[in-house]
Amino acid sequence: MESIVHQPCPICHSNEGLNLIVNISEIPYFGEHTEMTIVCNSCGWKNTDFIPAEGKKPSAWSIIVSSADDLATRVVRSSSCTVRLVELGLEVEPGDNATGYVSNVEGVFKRFEDAIGIIYRSALSEGEKGKKDVEACEELIGKINSIKNGNSSVELLLLDPMGHSQILHQKAKSWDLKKEDIANLSLGPQIPVFDSSDLDDSFKMAT
Repeated sequence: MESIVHQPCPICHSNEGLNLIVNISEIPYFGEHTEMTIVCNSCGWKNTDFIPAEGKKPSAWSIIVSSADDLATRVVRSSSCTVRLVELGLEVEPGDNATGYVSNVEGVFKRFEDAIGIIYRSALSEGEKGKKDVEACEELIGKINSIKNGNSSVELLLLDPMGHSQILHQKAKSWDLKKEDIANLSLGPQIPVFDSSDLDDSFKMAT
């Protein structure tokens, strides 16, 4: 279902309205989710998030990735989720442009590798000045490859104050986040709050 929401864009502040695209589907093993994408046609800003049909509490999910088989583990990451590879000291917080995705552990690793690659290439261009950063990046990529090959392990941790993120595996663990934990987490992009009057009748019926 597609609808125009009469709210200003949070990035360019255009008042032309935001294009809201909603798709309700059943994600295997996770249940019914609403995929909500908001697009500003003026500046191109886009945000996608996944919202479970059932209300969720602020939660954390953890899995120890210790074998190649674990790489196929399904992961749902919402735009409010902080992702950590604990032993590697790597973390991705949800910034203003954070977006949700459905992937697997290998896909999560790939996102970290891509981010490290950007830093690596920048450090290479700095010559001797960037030598330490180059070595640090090479070390991290080597550790990630070792984990992917099943030669070492790492804890993949999802921290979601909105409770929309999940890890699907029998050895994955989940627990509720405490208030003090939530206070130290980013909430992700500031999505406009929509009033029911902003949505047309057909969209309201669909939701």
